[in-house]
Amino acid sequence: MNLVHNERTQLRATALNSVAVASIAAGFITPLAALAFGVQGATSRDLPPAAGAALAFFVIGVGLHPLAIRPLGRLIE
Repeated sequence: MNLVHNERTQLRATALNSVAVASIAAGFITPLAALAFGVQGATSRDLPPAAGAALAFFVIGVGLHPLAIRPLGRLIE
């Protein structure tokens, strides 16, 4: 039973951590890269809203990461 519990806990932690990484990649890195490389439709006047959204996604991603790590402390030996 311990092995099943540990594996399920690890899978849940991995899934939540993947959501955290995806939110940082999709919401933080992608818009700023579009502005930096001058992608059509991304102009300097879009910078304040893009920066605000990027910051929000970054905070969400960084906030989810500790929530993903916490259950790993409950693994059973």
